[in-house]
Amino acid sequence: MYLVAAEMASCPVAGCRCRDRTACYPSDMTDPEWEVLEPEAEAVMAELRRGPGGRPMSHDLRAMIDAIGYVTKYGVQWRALPVDFPPWDAVYAFFERWSARGLPGRLVDRLRGRLRVALGRRELPTACSIDSQSVKAADTVGAGSRGFDGEKKINGRKRHITVDTVGPLLAVVLPAASVQDRDGACPLLAALRERFSTITLVWADGGYAGRLVIWAAAVLRLTVTVVNRCDDTRGFVVLPRRWGPRLPAGLAILWTAPATSDPRAA
Repeated sequence: MYLVAAEMASCPVAGCRCRDRTACYPSDMTDPEWEVLEPEAEAVMAELRRGPGGRPMSHDLRAMIDAIGYVTKYGVQWRALPVDFPPWDAVYAFFERWSARGLPGRLVDRLRGRLRVALGRRELPTACSIDSQSVKAADTVGAGSRGFDGEKKINGRKRHITVDTVGPLLAVVLPAASVQDRDGACPLLAALRERFSTITLVWADGGYAGRLVIWAAAVLRLTVTVVNRCDDTRGFVVLPRRWGPRLPAGLAILWTAPATSDPRAA
């Protein structure tokens, strides 16, 4: 990043002015969004501080989260972060620490609970919908974790997601695109049962019919209800309980960078 004089720096880290930056990219949070997110993010940061090792973060928390949002939105290399963000290596280290301890998931849980309560629902869901979407993988994704979806003609991975009746994500798994829906959903439903003991009902499309329904009932005590499209239906028709996963899947296309494990690559 471009260094500035020490007397001009607003951050304890020499040459960094992250505490003076203003939101200027479409991926940046607005002030109302940050007003909602800040107390939840600070609560998660408190959990991180209680963990072993490390030193307190010197950079601005909002700038850090906006930097991660920039990489996610535009798929740039970490090293290509604009100069008004904290140094890229600090942002990546922050991202790694959060991810390794499952803190992003806890942050999502907090926000989802607040949303459900605000809508007059119970904090924990009792039903959900599942769906899948095949996406192309970046060149850095190894052959062992990618595959070819013959129906969609896509070489990459498949997102299996589950959302509650309001819409927020509950769980995600990323098998190879060659894995059939009913097989890819097994680890998804297992993760769902582990995290949410309150859920008893799952809606799904015809791709999940068959042995998955029997297995989920016998092993996980989950009732998987398949919502099929009528044979005589023509054109686009909104099916009951099938709309839920569509919005998160669509947003994932807009917001998810190509899959990679290299901190220097997009």
